Amino acid sequence: MLHLNAIETVPAYFAKPLNAVEPLPTVIFNHSHGGNFDQGKEELLTSSSYLQTPSFIETIIELGFAVCCIDMWGFNQRKGKQESELVKEMLLDGQTLWGMRIFDNMSLLDYLETRLDVDPARMATIGMSMGGLMSWWLAALDERIKVTVDIAAQVDLETLKQKRGLDHHGFYYYVPGFLKHFSTIEVQEMIAPRPRLSMIGKDDRMCPIEGAEFLNERLISTYEEHGVSWNWEGCILTGGHQETKEMRLLWKTFLKNHL
Repeated sequence: MLHLNAIETVPAYFAKPLNAVEPLPTVIFNHSHGGNFDQGKEELLTSSSYLQTPSFIETIIELGFAVCCIDMWGFNQRKGKQESELVKEMLLDGQTLWGMRIFDNMSLLDYLETRLDVDPARMATIGMSMGGLMSWWLAALDERIKVTVDIAAQVDLETLKQKRGLDHHGFYYYVPGFLKHFSTIEVQEMIAPRPRLSMIGKDDRMCPIEGAEFLNERLISTYEEHGVSWNWEGCILTGGHQETKEMRLLWKTFLKNHL
């Protein structure tokens, strides 16, 4: 149990390879949503119907990295309140559920920096769907994330609005006034020049392909301007809202090369 905010304790898993040379590169795994509030961080151990096997914990440890995952607000051991209630409660208090979920993960980085078995200069993040959204948001807002992998999460809010796809995502993700002051690409450009791999399926209605193509093209230019074009990979692949075998191979290679 971790103390990541001043409101409630946060259940977490931390695992590392046996007999590895420490301190270790460490990957924060962000679990997905899928309406499965019982699962949460258990997804790290058990996978799910839209993720590949073996599980992320097995795969990441086989790569020689440590891995950590928390239950996000409303999931598993933190599901005492419905997500809809959390959204309303936090809005009344001048907060957003998405912002508080990000805050927990930023505080998780604080905790990981205190561990002698973690190399704070080599921390990455990965996730699918909501977990993928968390990956690129966390990397944009905290430079301690050195490598980012997001699966089924390259969502341009402007395009989502134009395509009338807002209901494909939960209320938790929407921040009042966001598009009045910012754009999706402005947030994602904050990750550059750090390495990032973003993958979606071409038939994923939650990630409109027009928006993904726009973001990917802009990020090619952004990384070229930084002189590190090889640090950005934006892939639109076969499949829907899922992690495919092709995606699994790509992210394993990306983490090995960059972390």
